[in-house]
Amino acid sequence: MKLPKARKRGDAYRIELMFDGKRYSATRDTEKECEQWAAIKILELKAGAKEDAPVNEKPVFTYKQLFDVYWDKVGKHTKSKDWILTQYKTFEKKMGELAHKNIHDITPLDLTNWRNKRCTEVKENTVLKEISLYSAMYTYAQKEMFLLDSNVWMQISKPVKPESRYRRISQAEIDTMLKLLEYEIGQVPTLPQHYVAWGFLFAIETAMRKGEILNMKRSEIYDGYVHLPKTKNGSKRNVPLSKFAKELIALIPHEDEQIIPQSPDAFRKLWERRKAESGIEDFHFHDTRHEAISRMVKIRKLPVEVLAKITGHKKIEVLVNVYYNPDADELVEMFNS
Repeated sequence: MKLPKARKRGDAYRIELMFDGKRYSATRDTEKECEQWAAIKILELKAGAKEDAPVNEKPVFTYKQLFDVYWDKVGKHTKSKDWILTQYKTFEKKMGELAHKNIHDITPLDLTNWRNKRCTEVKENTVLKEISLYSAMYTYAQKEMFLLDSNVWMQISKPVKPESRYRRISQAEIDTMLKLLEYEIGQVPTLPQHYVAWGFLFAIETAMRKGEILNMKRSEIYDGYVHLPKTKNGSKRNVPLSKFAKELIALIPHEDEQIIPQSPDAFRKLWERRKAESGIEDFHFHDTRHEAISRMVKIRKLPVEVLAKITGHKKIEVLVNVYYNPDADELVEMFNS
């Protein structure tokens, strides 16, 4: 059952809901207070609670119901909405019986057992990302819906974050992927796999993230740079375009606003299929960012403060320790020069 919308009445807000043919309403000072009242009222009604129920009686509100509210009020409005929607659709499968357990009854032991099981199924980074989302839902229930006194996720230990990836992309690997994607440098992209190859090359040349490339608009491309109005860390930035990057953009045959005419999911699936066919081990599209940054330092001799402006890193240590990955020969060459 979705929460109804509050309506402004003079200086206050009024909200109404129907349950089993009976109308319930309340008037509050703000729209948020009305929504909080409605959320709690729906829980009480679903649990069969009476108007005079004891104050300390906890209504039945399952984790899945909490996710329903969180998705409607928060998840669908964030820049990570596509990823959160995927989590929303797979939540019951991943959480098992915990998805239908009352959030008031879920214990640290329940979550620890879930964490241990999940760590046998996926990598630590995936578990950490999922825990962050599931914990955010509890925080929302605590601070916005006033259903909980504390966040039980804060009472368990998180998996140890693995060491940062140290992965460069060789020219042989680039050639292999381009061949599997049926694309040659300088070719006008016409097929879906061509646009994946084009995005792969553009990422290596600019250090832009996959999502930034897929969201890139024609109106954001200027003579010497691409303007990104919204990025992963919430800040806007300008990415300089090399001669090769400009040549790639000039190859796009259509005049549509969206440069790559594919959905993120279609792009990802096509990339993953071709990568699996390649036999290249431990290879992610995001490795293009490592490769691009390392090339910018080696070839263009960019100082780290300028490089951070291009890549969008707010913490220099992350840029240096995670993304700039010169190999041993490159370090020797820079040292001697």
